[in-house]
Amino acid sequence: MIASAVSQLAEAVVITDPAGVILWVNPAFTAITGYAAEEAVGAHTRLLKSGLHTPDFYADLWRTVTSGSSWSGRMTNRRKDGSTYVEEMTVTPVRAAGGEVTHFVAVKRDVSTEVRLREEGESLRAQLQQAQKMESVARLAGGVAHDFNNMLSVILGFGEMALAEVGPSSPAARSLREVIRAAERSSDLTRQLLAFARRQPVSPRVLDLDAVVSGMLRMLRKLLGEAIEVEFLPAGGLWPVFLDPSQVDQVLANLAVNARDAVGGRGRVDIATANRSWSLGDADRPAGAPPGEYVELTVSDDGCGMDPVTLSHVFEPFFTTKKEGKGTGLGLATVYGIVRQNGGFIDVRSAPGDGTTFRILLPRHVAAESPGSAAAEPEAPRGGSETLLLVEDEAPILEVGRAMLEGLGYTVHAARTASEALETTRAGSPAIHLLVTDVVMPEMSGRELADRIAPGHPGMRTLYMSGYTADVIAPHGVLEPGVHFLQKPFTVRDLARGVRKALDG
Repeated sequence: MIASAVSQLAEAVVITDPAGVILWVNPAFTAITGYAAEEAVGAHTRLLKSGLHTPDFYADLWRTVTSGSSWSGRMTNRRKDGSTYVEEMTVTPVRAAGGEVTHFVAVKRDVSTEVRLREEGESLRAQLQQAQKMESVARLAGGVAHDFNNMLSVILGFGEMALAEVGPSSPAARSLREVIRAAERSSDLTRQLLAFARRQPVSPRVLDLDAVVSGMLRMLRKLLGEAIEVEFLPAGGLWPVFLDPSQVDQVLANLAVNARDAVGGRGRVDIATANRSWSLGDADRPAGAPPGEYVELTVSDDGCGMDPVTLSHVFEPFFTTKKEGKGTGLGLATVYGIVRQNGGFIDVRSAPGDGTTFRILLPRHVAAESPGSAAAEPEAPRGGSETLLLVEDEAPILEVGRAMLEGLGYTVHAARTASEALETTRAGSPAIHLLVTDVVMPEMSGRELADRIAPGHPGMRTLYMSGYTADVIAPHGVLEPGVHFLQKPFTVRDLARGVRKALDG
């Protein structure tokens, strides 16, 4: 009866002699390990040894049971087919009447599924905590952008106008150029913060990623230097994606700089593309990516690689392993933000001494529009003689904006509030050809103001501007296709181009 009961246990039961040679196993042992009873009996228990534990671990187990004590713990063993499994086990010595150990009885339970589920749960919790942390910093980054962009608009505008007034040979010209360059670098920093925050206003379009990467290769090779070999492996027949081509440039440039620093001298960087499809049951589907079709972009280097601690922080803003003054710590955070802003996913594989591979997955775009590559920016156009209404609630920006537009030859009416703007455009006032207005203002939005003015000024066009992030201004409809929008801070060239495009469009 006892033998029958033990045979029917769900737990594996193994009886050995004092040397560890197997004398008897129950059917559960076979179900777990794959070894039939006739294969196991007569073999030593090391038959199941995985080698994944230290010699001290096995020595402690054997020392405990041979001294007459029971041993309980968790062990990873190997099945007949070579796969490993985790089991909880208790080994108990059996004594004869004289006290000597005659047998060992091991009762073992396969807990592999429990371990896997717990590890997956811990991984998901870690991913959630990381996502929450990234979102908190993203909100902070987006929150400071508005005021920062407004201040930079004033610095850039007055700096450029002052430089034009003093002339290139003036002793002050060099200082002014440094002021302008510093403001432009600060503007780039703001854009990187907004890209990380996934709140950067963008102009997405249907793209052939192979064409965009090909167009960037020359610049990337210059960025990496002659000592680093760059190879591009295009997939050919790549599915289209939908995003701003300038963001692709930004992603590639940041990953290239990261690879250059990791290589540290002579080395190699490989860029590749591919079409990828995953269904719900695919085991190799990337964590967090829903089933579907994606375009994959990988950037690999043969550099120094990263340890697990560095990997866990790699996408955090301001995290850097570079020496002070050698990096902002925003490069990979920017890449992360751009990828997530476009509905994509990014992961990284790396180990010390084994290089690093970044893998980006962008959703396949299905539309009638044919993909293209990034078009070259036209030269900044000249000004004009049209009449413009400039509306801006920040006095310094209103002043510098008016001066910039008048310097371009336009007739400019300026207003700090929507009420002033409406008064300026009352019946009998000169025709307004273009309304240049801030988006978010105290009395009403720029879009509402444009709707109020338009009936009295047929043919009037509108150019919106803002230092706010995309998530704030998007509800106002100013980021929709066909709407003219200018992101602060902007230079005289940016303003001239934006105004001319709005008037001529």
